[in-house]
Amino acid sequence: MKNMPFGKLKPRALERLLAGVKPPDGAGVLLGPSLGEDAAVLRVGKRLVVVATDPVTFVTDEIGHYAVTVNANDIACLGARPRWLQVCLLLPPMSEKRIKRLFDSIANSAAAQGIAVTGGHTEITVGLDRPIVVGTMLGEVSLENLVRPSGARKGDLLLMIKPVAIEGTSILAREKSRELSRRFGRAFVKRCAGFLHEPGISVVRPALAAARAGAHALHDPTEGGLLTGAYEIARASRVGLLLDADAAQILPETRKIADFFSIDPLGLIASGTLLAAFDEPSARRFLRRANALGGAWVIGRFEGKKILVKRDGKIHRLEPSGKDEILKAL
Repeated sequence: MKNMPFGKLKPRALERLLAGVKPPDGAGVLLGPSLGEDAAVLRVGKRLVVVATDPVTFVTDEIGHYAVTVNANDIACLGARPRWLQVCLLLPPMSEKRIKRLFDSIANSAAAQGIAVTGGHTEITVGLDRPIVVGTMLGEVSLENLVRPSGARKGDLLLMIKPVAIEGTSILAREKSRELSRRFGRAFVKRCAGFLHEPGISVVRPALAAARAGAHALHDPTEGGLLTGAYEIARASRVGLLLDADAAQILPETRKIADFFSIDPLGLIASGTLLAAFDEPSARRFLRRANALGGAWVIGRFEGKKILVKRDGKIHRLEPSGKDEILKAL
């Protein structure tokens, strides 16, 4: 039997696998494992606790900041505020000094975001050529403020908040700095590497703002980029989508790097971008004040039964591969 390729599992394969994973009755699970649902919601007494787990595997530089932020994003996309973090560090042979830098990166990023690091696990293990950081984040939300990635409704507009592939641009600038510096110069590469912090890969602030503004669904596209993220929110919501890929906002630096490596920026890892489903009146109100959140644009409408994408003026079915475009360059 053929092995599955590197990257996320294809959505339909993941759905088949998750079909056999069902929490038992009485476990207090309001939201369990499902395609497009990046966090669980647990009822603990009168409180709702949100739990998310995400690894960081593509990067070595500032990996601690990535791990804290991508997990916080998943919590915020349910309208919850990130509060606590557990971290599992799987490391190749490395010095205590380098491990200390990794610990400091996690601790400093968490403190800056008001998140408490509560423990985890660390080990040097075989078969690795780079660190792998797996975070488990917990947060809290009230029932009335809870937003689900599967909540998009027919007739909703799909908004994109902040430009696409901020994360992928920063990763490639950091991991492929020599090649890119020879082509574009050091100043360009330094600017792109800085995308990690500005515009930044965090969507906590825009996600909480969108939740308060009445968003029906929120989702942060990560591996597989915007195309995979849009597919996941539509598939999870069981509603069709016409995605206007031509309306997606791509920074000039991202386009240059994507062209250099012959990769599709809409399939490039995209933490820093937020997808939000709003009814049309709420979407229009949100758009009027979105500049302070990094900008927002309408890139689709939930309609019909098929998940479609319009690109270069042509419409076809959207079926993401699950393989992130960054793998073509790393």
